[in-house]
Amino acid sequence: MLNMHPINQKEMHEKGWDSVDFVLVSGDAYVDHPSFGHAIIARVLEAYGFTVAICPQPDWKKDSDLLQYGKPNYGYMVTGGNIDSMVNHYTVNKKRRQKDNYTDHGEMGKRPDRATIVYSQWIRKVMPDVPIIIGGIEASLRRLAHYDYWDDKIRQSILMDSQADLLVYGMAENSIIEVAEALRSGMAIEDITYVRGTVWKTKTKALPENAIILPSFSDIKQSKDEFSKSFLTQYRNTDAFTAKPMVEMYGNVAIVQNQPSFALKQEEMDWVYGLPFTRKFHPSYTEIPAIEEVQFSLISNRGCFGSCSFCALTAHQGRMISSRSSESLINEAKLITEMDDFKGYIHDVGGPTANFNQVSCQKQLKLGTCQTKECLHPDPCRQLEVSHSAYLQTLRQLRALPKVKKVFVRSGIRYDYLMYDKDETFFDELIQHHISGQLKVAPEHISERVLNLMGKPKRQLYEAFVDKYEKKNKEFNKNQFLVPYMISSHPGSELKDAIELALYLKKIKHTPQQVQDFYPTPFTMSTCMYYTEKNPLTGEKVYVAKTIKEKTLQRVLMQFTYPQNQRLVFEALRQANRLDLVGFGNHCLIRPLKEGGHHDHSKQKSMAPGTMGKRPNRNPRPKN
Repeated sequence: MLNMHPINQKEMHEKGWDSVDFVLVSGDAYVDHPSFGHAIIARVLEAYGFTVAICPQPDWKKDSDLLQYGKPNYGYMVTGGNIDSMVNHYTVNKKRRQKDNYTDHGEMGKRPDRATIVYSQWIRKVMPDVPIIIGGIEASLRRLAHYDYWDDKIRQSILMDSQADLLVYGMAENSIIEVAEALRSGMAIEDITYVRGTVWKTKTKALPENAIILPSFSDIKQSKDEFSKSFLTQYRNTDAFTAKPMVEMYGNVAIVQNQPSFALKQEEMDWVYGLPFTRKFHPSYTEIPAIEEVQFSLISNRGCFGSCSFCALTAHQGRMISSRSSESLINEAKLITEMDDFKGYIHDVGGPTANFNQVSCQKQLKLGTCQTKECLHPDPCRQLEVSHSAYLQTLRQLRALPKVKKVFVRSGIRYDYLMYDKDETFFDELIQHHISGQLKVAPEHISERVLNLMGKPKRQLYEAFVDKYEKKNKEFNKNQFLVPYMISSHPGSELKDAIELALYLKKIKHTPQQVQDFYPTPFTMSTCMYYTEKNPLTGEKVYVAKTIKEKTLQRVLMQFTYPQNQRLVFEALRQANRLDLVGFGNHCLIRPLKEGGHHDHSKQKSMAPGTMGKRPNRNPRPKN
């Protein structure tokens, strides 16, 4: 048996444990790797002297799955898993997915919808007097009232629905230890109201004196303007230095969100990732697909100051960058090279955005991030400090290690930050050493109006990046391609914008194999726009494609070369009064349709799907 946490009563007894301090219930299969949240929390607790059993993907209809661990000494911890269970289960069209990458053999159905709620309610029924602490991405982004895309309504804080006692949000190492030590000291769970990075509820306790009172749950359900107001207040209170506690009322119940935890210092992050992870899944499993890409990867940073409107990362990890030292990463890499199945390739060195390896400006270290200004949008802040030197030094040391053949960067490059660096050394070495045939970048759209709502850089900057990328590949005699990712139907995108994007794809001879419709997930600026049809920053009206038909017409325009899409592409062009793009000219998107909704492809050169029309895209979306 590997040095892993027990997942059942038999393994507890093998360790000589009759009880444990905490039972950690997870929607994922147990993988002891630092890319999995349950593994980090379990290892951190272990390092502080707590005993932890993992309860991975229990059958919530069988009480014996929970009772086998006995009554924990201090409480239950619950996470839905590395991915929100609803995103895990459903496509943007609300169709059931066929595979769960965080389950043995990718089997679907091993966790319930809204896993955090279901698990917590189950525990409350079976063990009514034991503290329940919820966390992970699913709980973190639902910590206050939020728009729920799957129900198409405003749902209350998950702390109310789950019947849990305490919610830990964000990256929770320091918070969870403070909570665990308070419980170990004999403190009641209802008295743990002071920990940063937590959310608690009360009917009787005094509220923090400096708290912001948000619009009540009743108010935001009735008024989209009140929802926007509440969202914007929350959006501007995600920084540990500047945020204030916030209170949301549910009748006579107050949900109180404490200030966020501070980002980990480098020595703290080094310590976390230096814990004795086995980097393997539990031996009771045969295959966990999610580990394939990360098993030989290194997490070098956390946080993101990119501020893409459709991304909830800043609400979970914050805008302040935490990064690991080169020494810490080298030590982990050495361990990887000693693994039996290591083939010489480190698959990635990065994080949410690979090349964000330092805070965007030094003042953040004392004053925090700006509440009403972004670092990169609409233009780079004058205080922005751009450097890839520390990251580059780490990459150089990694590729010099014995047994390492290649070190790749696959977690997504923020191309605007790269372009702002006056020192092109990193760009040169990225091209020469760290691309596995294709580089993932995320321009997301081409329309300036849509890009502005997305919080993304201007089109001209992306085109300048593409030009420089191609020149450098030629200079270094490399044949490497770009994989540009685009989003269809983002709030603000009308048919004319989708057509502009289609024309750009035609120009660069690229048909994306994967098309991502905008997916409204909790706690993003874009989701607020989707629900309210207004920009919360300005109050201006925003067009939103909400019907299946509207979304389909925008999506097929990105794959206008596919024969099965021709009828719908024609319909989109007709609706947009752009039938000038139907014909035989080089500027046209499709040929005229024959009777029956099809046309003759015999003279049409089909644009091959894939990267710039040359190479298929087999990689997942970048995270930035």
